[in-house]
Amino acid sequence: MATNKMILLSWVLRILAAVILLQTLFFKFSGAEESVFIFSTLGMEPWGRIGTGVAELIASVLLLVPRTTPVGALIGLGIMSGALFFHLTRLGIEVRGDHGQLFIYALLVFICCLILAWSFLKQLCVR
Repeated sequence: MATNKMILLSWVLRILAAVILLQTLFFKFSGAEESVFIFSTLGMEPWGRIGTGVAELIASVLLLVPRTTPVGALIGLGIMSGALFFHLTRLGIEVRGDHGQLFIYALLVFICCLILAWSFLKQLCVR
């Protein structure tokens, strides 16, 4: 029974992280005003925006494929570490009146990926 609950939790975490990552891709790839503002503020527009979007797309796909979930979780951790760092140092928790929504999304994805990476630690360490 515990195994079934762990599998279910794993899928919930994977889907939640992937949905958030994929949802933000539209804004990055379409050049939405808020995305352009964020990456301009960081001095990384347009290549940082597009590169981050590509990395998020790769992480999302890897998260949803059971065999590659650990790698997707590590990539997601890296991306969200950068997002959280910039929110806390240069952007602020609230960006252009979003009431901290982007920060909360980054934190949720970070937590999901952290739990997934930890739970797949043995797979990450096997040669």
